[in-house]
Amino acid sequence: MGSRILILDCGSQFTQLIARRVREARVYSEIHPATRSLQWIRDWRPDGIILSGGPSSVRDEGAPTVPSGILDICPVLGVCYGMQLIAHLEGGAVAAGGRREYGRAEVEVAEAAGLFAGFSAGERTTVWMSHGDHVEVVPPGYVATAWSGNQVVAGFRHQSRPIHAIQFHAEVAHTVRGAELIGNFLFDVCRCTPDWTPGHFIEQEVARIRELVGDRQVICGLSGGVDSSVAAALVHRAIGDQLTCIFVDTGLLRLHEREQVERTFRAHLGIKLVTVRAEARFLDALAGEGDPERKRKIIGHTFIDVFEDASRDAGAHAEFLVQGTLYPDVIESVSAKGGPSATIKTHHNVGGLKPDMQFRLIEPLRELFKDEVRNVGRELGLPEEMVGRHPFPGPGLAIRVLGEVSPQALDILRKADAIYLEEIRAAGLYQDIWQAFAVFLPVRSVGVMGDGRTYEHVIALRAVTSTDGMTADWYPFPHEVLGRISNRIINEVDGVNRVVYDVSSKPPATIEWE
Repeated sequence: MGSRILILDCGSQFTQLIARRVREARVYSEIHPATRSLQWIRDWRPDGIILSGGPSSVRDEGAPTVPSGILDICPVLGVCYGMQLIAHLEGGAVAAGGRREYGRAEVEVAEAAGLFAGFSAGERTTVWMSHGDHVEVVPPGYVATAWSGNQVVAGFRHQSRPIHAIQFHAEVAHTVRGAELIGNFLFDVCRCTPDWTPGHFIEQEVARIRELVGDRQVICGLSGGVDSSVAAALVHRAIGDQLTCIFVDTGLLRLHEREQVERTFRAHLGIKLVTVRAEARFLDALAGEGDPERKRKIIGHTFIDVFEDASRDAGAHAEFLVQGTLYPDVIESVSAKGGPSATIKTHHNVGGLKPDMQFRLIEPLRELFKDEVRNVGRELGLPEEMVGRHPFPGPGLAIRVLGEVSPQALDILRKADAIYLEEIRAAGLYQDIWQAFAVFLPVRSVGVMGDGRTYEHVIALRAVTSTDGMTADWYPFPHEVLGRISNRIINEVDGVNRVVYDVSSKPPATIEWE
């Protein structure tokens, strides 16, 4: 087992970023609720523990806390609320308000050691603050390591134990030397080994899958997207022809998607592939339904029904089902009570499966973020045009048709989306964008075409930049590219007379509209 960092979530919006930064340093990390017991933490055997930030005050009733004994298990880093929690547990003084700091700030380094190794004493560096309370008096046995411009303690450490804390968010990009601070904790304090690599992950996962499956049969729900493609290739490496991929044409796919998937997986990978044409079944199930959550669940349940039928028809007698669940799926599908973040949406591959499902799940990617999945795919030898594809949701175009899903809306959306992606590629911008897609809006607008008045549909365009999908910014297209896309969609897609562009970031918006 390689080095492991345990992140205990106290409710911060940035907790996922901590995990990302640790993994970018090639050290494995997991996020768990701060409510984990002391024995559970000991059994997990972390090389280091990070206490995240959070919106609470340590003096509030019911505020997140941890057993003080965790400070004796291994090195600990407290971030923002985590720093205040350490101060509170160790006998320091945490004061409310008065010296609130939000946004960019400068801190002065008091000592060039520990977390601040590589800095200079007295050096000022830009960081990202987000706190109301502050540590007024460091606990006995601790010394301040940094101060903010308001003479607020910005960092402290224990004089002899490996306990460190910072008031600012080193995980946020606005903290200029944040990666260096985290690296100092990982490698100088925790003595971690940077062994979290795609090759190491594949080796471990292949061994785990072989042991789990034995000589039994496995099916994989193949969508043609990055996640299911990498999951299928990984499982295929482990068990070969024991895997049968079932590709379901839901009628909710992009233009020519089925043909592309069949060509790639049969010819390039040599994987057994069964194609099921189930357009009518999905559209019938979705008829009259406009609620996005219910649409996701209907699609998830119908998907499994089709799988069960397909596995019987193909004679696979499969006991296992492979799914391309990713770590952000897991995080976002955990409620605020049970874990690190509030439920944002139900993922069809996490929360929408039938409780009486006959298959046992294999989720080989559930510990990975999206960029890690792409790197695993490259290591497995998948072509770049496959692993470099933009994310595509499991429920397909059903969640990009707002409101009720109809064949007409899907046809319009497919054509508009294909033009959009074609023009992005032609402009050489596809790899600069994390995700781009069109959305069919359930409204009509007045327009003029030729000498006539029109009253037709609106297409919204979405394009974002992101590292892992947890946060995202809208992509600033050159105006001439947007203009060309709009002109082509309106001129070439019957039923559309208006195109709009979404300039919302995540948060507060989500990447998908539903």
